[in-house]
Amino acid sequence: MRVAIFDFDGTLYTKETFKLLMEHLKNHPTYKQYYKNFYRSILPLYIRYKLKLLPESIMKERSMRLYLQALDSLTMTELHEFFKSMHNKMMPDFNEQVINRLTEHRKEGYHVLLVSGAYTPFLKAVTSHLTFDQVIGTDIPSIGEKIAMDRPFLHIQGTRKNEQIYQALQGITVDWDNSFAYGDSISDLPVLEKVGCPVAVRPDEKLTVVAKKRNWEIL
Repeated sequence: MRVAIFDFDGTLYTKETFKLLMEHLKNHPTYKQYYKNFYRSILPLYIRYKLKLLPESIMKERSMRLYLQALDSLTMTELHEFFKSMHNKMMPDFNEQVINRLTEHRKEGYHVLLVSGAYTPFLKAVTSHLTFDQVIGTDIPSIGEKIAMDRPFLHIQGTRKNEQIYQALQGITVDWDNSFAYGDSISDLPVLEKVGCPVAVRPDEKLTVVAKKRNWEIL
């Protein structure tokens, strides 16, 4: 089986979703009351990151935890609806060129995966107009309808993406040499290196260097 793996931020979607999530919370008619506490909690974290006192990977994971903690009074159903309400606003900023590739791969019988560090229910809500065989994201810990941030929280990034891909494809024989992966950042390198057909999408500076050196396709 051949697979086609798509990153979300900067690849399938042209913008950064965490900034969008912050704006959505700030301007939400019902939940904007939670924004000030969230902003106060994330500001010291961001300052430490900008001063190079905190690695980006840790900053991202802690930021995602703080965002959920700010909304922990919501039920999971309410949180899902919160994410769904972002879909129409995000639609104009999807990368049509990448969507066309996704459509082509589905027609050709590829097993198509969306793999991202974004919250899993968020990914499913905002890509409801697209079809994936599997969506791998950062799961929100919960007990029934309640967000449970005292439970393990695993942000999917870097080599964790590969671990989750292997787990999702367990028991399936994959033709990696003829499989595709799409990513925009040097953090996507572990996934891109796994396939025979890596594609750099509007790559950042570091990934551009790697892609050109290895003669990878660049969109």
